[in-house]
Amino acid sequence: MTASRILVVDDESDIRSTLQEILADEGFEVEVAANADAARAARAKADPDLILLDIWMPDTDGITLLREWSREGALSCPVVMMSGHGTVETAVEATRLGAFDFVEKPLSLNKLLRTVERALEAGRRRRKGLRLLGGGLPAPVGKSRVIAQLREQLQQVAPHASPVVFQGESGSGREAFARYLHQLGRPGKPFVTVVGGLLDDAGAARSLRGTATEPGFYTQAAGGTLFINGLEDLSPTAQRVLAADMEAGRYTPEGAQSQTIDVRWSCSTALGVEQRTGDGPGLVRRDLYSAFAVVVLRVPPLRDYGEDVPDLLRHYVDRLVEEQSLPFRRFGMAAQNRLRNYPFPGNISELRNLVHRLLVLGGEEEIRLEDIERELAMAAAQNEPLVKQDLLALPLREAREAFERAYLQQQLLLCNGKVGQLAKRVGMERTHLYRKLRSLGVDFRQGSDD
Repeated sequence: MTASRILVVDDESDIRSTLQEILADEGFEVEVAANADAARAARAKADPDLILLDIWMPDTDGITLLREWSREGALSCPVVMMSGHGTVETAVEATRLGAFDFVEKPLSLNKLLRTVERALEAGRRRRKGLRLLGGGLPAPVGKSRVIAQLREQLQQVAPHASPVVFQGESGSGREAFARYLHQLGRPGKPFVTVVGGLLDDAGAARSLRGTATEPGFYTQAAGGTLFINGLEDLSPTAQRVLAADMEAGRYTPEGAQSQTIDVRWSCSTALGVEQRTGDGPGLVRRDLYSAFAVVVLRVPPLRDYGEDVPDLLRHYVDRLVEEQSLPFRRFGMAAQNRLRNYPFPGNISELRNLVHRLLVLGGEEEIRLEDIERELAMAAAQNEPLVKQDLLALPLREAREAFERAYLQQQLLLCNGKVGQLAKRVGMERTHLYRKLRSLGVDFRQGSDD
């Protein structure tokens, strides 16, 4: 049986060497990294079975790195956070982002080894569960019309090799849907994710094409899928390299001969990125976007299929109880109804992390409405667009004012700041409209009236 691979990420050399020695003596294969860049490189080379991640590191801290890894879907392996200055808030944030557990320094050897075994066992159960599902991921959960339509689209597209763009908001599960498409069309083949923002100008060509001795992303994904997470985040050089290689269908590794690219291309983008194409900062090259956009699939935000929330809650409870041996809890009817009507600004990732946090924190078996209200109050955001605001958390008067303010501000923009046009558009008498705008604190004086 192959030894489990553990990646230890800590900026203190004494801790790295001690953990490496202890874990190696226990029969594990151990790799160490002194900072976030080294940890990213280690993961790109080979996925570990477990990551021990220090929170307090220079440059990029462990929480930031965990947030980066947990973006757009579940982590590929369990992560145990380590810290000598832990707080409840830090532990809760780590759990919210998908960490398996949290251990304090100085490390207790017995507790550490127990935690390592539990985390590895959870990872094994998860992989076994995926194998029982036919080697792939379960179909997207939900009976709503929008999810049923997306499932049908994925099943139609899967047999073909066409590039696919997954458009949607952050946290909506774009990578998860890309993985499901991959499992439908190329089961058992590699699925390689490239985080767009990490391909800098200096190393883009080498990372993608590789060298005579180090395989690049094209080689790692050969026969499978290469997924670009955030096409708009690619640097100009990375875009140029990628566009040229996609058009040619070939690439030349550094110090080696030209090779054919054998991957299915897919990527995630924000909504409306096709309107921000061109040359320049923050833009996507037109030829690159066109090469990917043979098929464009919109991944809906969770607020568009709120009727599926109860099914999603049960799905993540069952999954987390099975994978991480967390205590079972169930959502009461009032709690379910509250969450059905919550806008989930962070989308499916926010729902999954909410379930994870409630199971870790424990309590009575039934999760009640007051438990939900407490959690939502902690996560409340003040500057979200209207559709993402949790108006149900406000008294009626405040909710009505928040809606009217956002509604009139948006309509005023559509009228180019002209109050006369706004009055006609919203069906209000102009004098009354002026009073309403002033009472709501909407600035209408910068636009010229007609």
